[in-house]
Amino acid sequence: MVSRVIPVDAFDLVVFGGTGDLARRKILPALLRRYCVGQIPPNASIIGAARSGMERAEYQEFVRIALQEFVPEKTGTAELEGFLERVDYVQIDARGTDGWADLVARFPQDRIRAFYFSVSPVLFGDLAERIRSNGLVNDRTRIVVEKPFGRDLATAKALNAALAAHFDESEIYRIDHYLGKETVQNLMAVRFGNMLFEPLWNSQYVDHIQITVAETVGVGGRGEYYDQSGAMRDMVQNHLMQLLCLIAMEPPAKFDPDAVRDEKLKVIRALGEVAPYHIARGQYEAVPSNPQAQPSYREAVGNPRSTTESYVALKAHVSNWRWAGTPFYLRTGKRLSARSSTIDVMFKDAPHSIFGESAGRHANRLSIRLQPNEGITLTVTIKEPGPGGMRLVDVPLDMTFAEALGPTAGETADAYERLIMDVIRGNQTLFMRGDEVEAAWAWTDPIIDGWNARGEVPEPYETGSSGPAKADQLIARDRRVWQGIKP
Repeated sequence: MVSRVIPVDAFDLVVFGGTGDLARRKILPALLRRYCVGQIPPNASIIGAARSGMERAEYQEFVRIALQEFVPEKTGTAELEGFLERVDYVQIDARGTDGWADLVARFPQDRIRAFYFSVSPVLFGDLAERIRSNGLVNDRTRIVVEKPFGRDLATAKALNAALAAHFDESEIYRIDHYLGKETVQNLMAVRFGNMLFEPLWNSQYVDHIQITVAETVGVGGRGEYYDQSGAMRDMVQNHLMQLLCLIAMEPPAKFDPDAVRDEKLKVIRALGEVAPYHIARGQYEAVPSNPQAQPSYREAVGNPRSTTESYVALKAHVSNWRWAGTPFYLRTGKRLSARSSTIDVMFKDAPHSIFGESAGRHANRLSIRLQPNEGITLTVTIKEPGPGGMRLVDVPLDMTFAEALGPTAGETADAYERLIMDVIRGNQTLFMRGDEVEAAWAWTDPIIDGWNARGEVPEPYETGSSGPAKADQLIARDRRVWQGIKP
């Protein structure tokens, strides 16, 4: 199966922070891939903007080296050379006047203008003000901002206000790359495009839901930032929250940006308060018996007394008619046994088993794998083949995209490819609205404040494990178990 590529209109995209790590690893590779499949028109322009003094040719070489590292299959190709011809550079001062006149000169045509803020959030307000004051805004201008969208409700409100002072909400694209993943969008298709699932998608039939985002990496070079944030701010407040919304939301009236985001907002506002005994926090340690072991969390962040969590698990409830009584178990952590992002919808047992106790207990499970092996698996109960009585086993009905849809499905577009093209199209469906962000912080802040007030210290867990023991105890109290973390 070959996916259709629909070209976008000609555009000018400015990447503030164009020499930064995100631009090198994600933004520029995503743009090259879209260019190679013919989605980006040949007259589009991509302008890097940063403080570094570079000529255009120097920046093109910088981009070439980055693309050779992250898109090596395009090294030496005509597509790479054609893409580089579209690349320009401006040295600019985000908080001053230098470079802005040069940037204005790069916009000879009145067409789509996108400004990607791949910089620290402290510069968002300054950039927004200067884009407006230098006359760079037309009726097809969009700005793209990366997380973190604040570190609590107060800073999120301040950030939203700084952007709203110069841009309408319809022009602001808050990017969460998880929402660009193919399987996340398929989640909406599975729910709202199949009569099979939607009648069962409620507390009458669903026992509980698990959302897991596990990483094998540690904090790496983000130690200073991460130690001020932790897993709750870095992952739960945004990524896991968005996944929970898509699982729990009501069907929107239509697949329209504001209709979808209205329903997501209702879910966040319906989240109940999380009791202290429904939370587990952890912090990874090195493996003493392994001389090649990675450093512990405290060693990685250079803070021997850190009480920041690298792992968090919690039990949440959505207080509405659809989900009353159905718990949502969320967990995320670093240095775990495998890299895996999965949503498991655990259906209830049959109300009465006609096969007797010897058949055991069996229940259906819908597993949505977001990464690394994107796909959907429905576990059903069948009779084990062979003579000897009615023996029941659970087997998966597997829809791994690469296998079910052909080899090209295994090459699904990176999340950034899809999201950047949605920015150019002006489609905000997969982007967070300002009130969503604030509502998420309003739910998250009391949890973090409670930890601080109680002086809680995260429980140590071993690198390569499934997390701290308290997380297992949290779900075991409800006579349930976590699904295994599988690569």
